[in-house]
Amino acid sequence: MRKKTNMNISRLLLLVFTVILPLAAQTTSKTPAVTKQTDPLAVHNAAIVIDTHADTTQRMLDDDYDLTDALKGGYVNFESARKGNLGAEFFSIWVDPKAYTGHDAHRTLELIDAVYQQAAKHPQQMRMAYSPEDIVAAHREHKLAALMGVEGGHSIENSLGLLRDYYRLGVRYMTLTWSNSNGWADSSGDIDDSAVPHTKDGLSDFGKDVVYEMNRLGMMVDISHVSDKTFYRTLIISRAPVIASHSAARALCNSPRNMDDNMLRAVGQYGGVVMVNFYSSFLSEEYRLAAKAQEPVIKQAVADAEAKLKEDGKPIPNELAEDIGKTYMAKIPRPPFSVLIDHIDHIAKIAGIDHVGLGSDFDGIPSSPEGMDSAADLPKITQALMARGYSAEDMNKILGGNFLRVFAQVQEVSLQLQSETRPRITEKQPFDKK
Repeated sequence: MRKKTNMNISRLLLLVFTVILPLAAQTTSKTPAVTKQTDPLAVHNAAIVIDTHADTTQRMLDDDYDLTDALKGGYVNFESARKGNLGAEFFSIWVDPKAYTGHDAHRTLELIDAVYQQAAKHPQQMRMAYSPEDIVAAHREHKLAALMGVEGGHSIENSLGLLRDYYRLGVRYMTLTWSNSNGWADSSGDIDDSAVPHTKDGLSDFGKDVVYEMNRLGMMVDISHVSDKTFYRTLIISRAPVIASHSAARALCNSPRNMDDNMLRAVGQYGGVVMVNFYSSFLSEEYRLAAKAQEPVIKQAVADAEAKLKEDGKPIPNELAEDIGKTYMAKIPRPPFSVLIDHIDHIAKIAGIDHVGLGSDFDGIPSSPEGMDSAADLPKITQALMARGYSAEDMNKILGGNFLRVFAQVQEVSLQLQSETRPRITEKQPFDKK
């Protein structure tokens, strides 16, 4: 079992709840009155709301999108964040492995720079954050805390040096895989593809070194997207609690990207947190099957569009397939808002109330449930969950408190490991005589 190092974590949580829970005293009236503890909007607006995954970064870099602009079909800007009381956003650093083959690190660095450029342009509305304390400080300053997570271990190009560089630049979690296996960790996206090489145990020796180095640095290990085998191997190897930055419950929607109940329980038992994805295909089984039926049609439409561009001597935009996919997905009716609440509720019951949060996947998904049209709609989650019996304390955990606790624990483990010396698994061990 891991040692409990709760002194600094307790201090941080005390600070957090001092900031976000100035709740009114109980009324002595015989008629129950609405208080700051029972009014969903008051509870939501008092909380530090943290979303651990948004792909808005690509819009910033590729479309010259500014967070002061209108949404233009997107989900996140300063106005929507303010209306939804979004206090901290993890901007996803995702590199398309096909479009940028051989240039993963270059693209990664450009995306990181795009986040810094927004913070530099708008210091009164946004500040870079690297720790739980920074998130709390941004909340006090009424600014959006901007953090970064690398989505897909292929971005490190099999280099622990690059991993350390990304941490120095502010990256605070890395998803071990995206939809592609990378040679040292396996993805749920291609685990059934016999043409793709996979590891024997879910992580290669180098993959185990990656997880250990992330623990040592204080970078959260993200198990969204990974195969089930990689999930369990990572849980065993990691010295710190893990996160799922944007996943949902497989019991409610049978996508391989989702986590089954045994996985949810395991995350809870090991102290981690599952941040719920807002994508319709991960929330609604009916929508997922309808979307799957569209895949051959979309594939043919993309092929036809590419052929036409080549015939005309025009370049093929990187976003072509995504844009065509969105057009077709828009034809499928969106599921009701309640499916999102069902997933949060299910995970809270299976993993535990201390192990669930929000990981929207804003600006990276072609469809979200009805009523979830931007970050401005986040208060609806608090309202719906409190209608199901969740308390103000429960909501503060779900909206951000659970994630802050895990973030702090990861940093505690980092301090422990930095005082140790451990040879990498991929190096010769002291007992290896060969």
